[in-house]
Amino acid sequence: MLKKVLIANRGEIAVRVIRACRDMGVGSVAVYAQEDKNSLHVQLADERICIGSGGAKNSYLNQDRLIMAALNTGADAVHPGYGFLSENAEFARKCREYGLIFIGPDPDVMDAMGNKSHARAAMKAAGVPVIPGSDAVTDADEAFRMASEIGYPIMIKAAFGGGGRGMRAVTDPEEFKLSFELAQHESASAFGEDAMYLERLIESPRHVEVQIMADAHGNVVALGDRDCSVQRNHQKLIEESPSPAVNAATRKKMYEAAVLAAKTVGYTNAGTVEFILDRTGAFYFMEMNTRIQVEHPVTEMVTGVDLVTEQLRVAAGEELSFTQQDVELRGHAIECRINAEIPEKNFMPSPGKITVLHLPGGAGVRVDTAIYTGYIVPPDYDSMIAKIIVHGLDRDAAIRKMRTALNETLIKGVQTNLDFQFRIMHNKVFCDGRADTGFVEQFIGGGK
Repeated sequence: MLKKVLIANRGEIAVRVIRACRDMGVGSVAVYAQEDKNSLHVQLADERICIGSGGAKNSYLNQDRLIMAALNTGADAVHPGYGFLSENAEFARKCREYGLIFIGPDPDVMDAMGNKSHARAAMKAAGVPVIPGSDAVTDADEAFRMASEIGYPIMIKAAFGGGGRGMRAVTDPEEFKLSFELAQHESASAFGEDAMYLERLIESPRHVEVQIMADAHGNVVALGDRDCSVQRNHQKLIEESPSPAVNAATRKKMYEAAVLAAKTVGYTNAGTVEFILDRTGAFYFMEMNTRIQVEHPVTEMVTGVDLVTEQLRVAAGEELSFTQQDVELRGHAIECRINAEIPEKNFMPSPGKITVLHLPGGAGVRVDTAIYTGYIVPPDYDSMIAKIIVHGLDRDAAIRKMRTALNETLIKGVQTNLDFQFRIMHNKVFCDGRADTGFVEQFIGGGK
């Protein structure tokens, strides 16, 4: 078993990993930027070390400082969380070069799945359904020719990266080249890569993903599906498990495809295979996230599996503590991301000091957060400040419980999307299980 883990992250995911380490009797080391010195993850860890100031580039993205922090504190492993360097193969390789266990997949696998166009090709060759599309392309004229062959409407995507950046939907060929160049510029700025690829745009799709866990002994298990269709600006707002859009037959095929995808590339540790579901119920591989996901708690709620603990066990070389036959989805779970933002102003971030905080509780209610009364929400990072997760016997019960939980939550000092989430929980389209990826835009526009 691991002895001491350095958490190369901040916020609620750092707190989550620290708690898993404590449950297992594993030491934890928190790293922090000077501006984060009073953060909860810093206070909860067994050890803490400052790695810089003045933004993520000088701290949470500084690979050399993170490696040095791990070595100086005697950590034998590094957990990257999500975001920052969690899908950076170079960082994973550096960890291994210095004798540190990187809690995630092999760097070569990260490279293979991180390049979205290469991942599509690998999945297509393996027999996993993929959306009609192109290989990687950097030239706008060549991309325009490819788009004509694939057909419109079409989606332009960054070959590297994710989170909705470097993406443009195009319906009119005359707008293609400008959209391509804008997406390419955004990709280069965000990921340092200008390679793009094209996909046929699936209109009014559902975003459904499958959580997988794999060990180094050849065991790969699908741990249920999550519906992540409720999004704003290509960023997820609400996740639930299981998806209300997937029937039993499709679910079985989707799990088989996810396991096949993981086995094809020799995947280990936690990962998520993301699919697009069209109006007919057909599903297509979209991408694979080679890390723990923000929305992992809904899977934990319906399966009873502690995914972060399992990550630590797998990283230590142990076999999975369960088989596919052991996995049973019980009830329904929903997660609402609580962001310090202003929905009425295109979800503009709202940093500041939290002056009053009351979080919900009760049976079947979980809150993952790193905020507290007096905490200052910084302007430099993602605006998510908490995740409220509920579990009910069925979807209707889970929705009712989420309404109660949101109604109990009180956060003052910063503006949040609490009311926005509460209204969604009363929206007929959402409550009927019919929300697709265009739901939020329609909801804001007054759609029913």
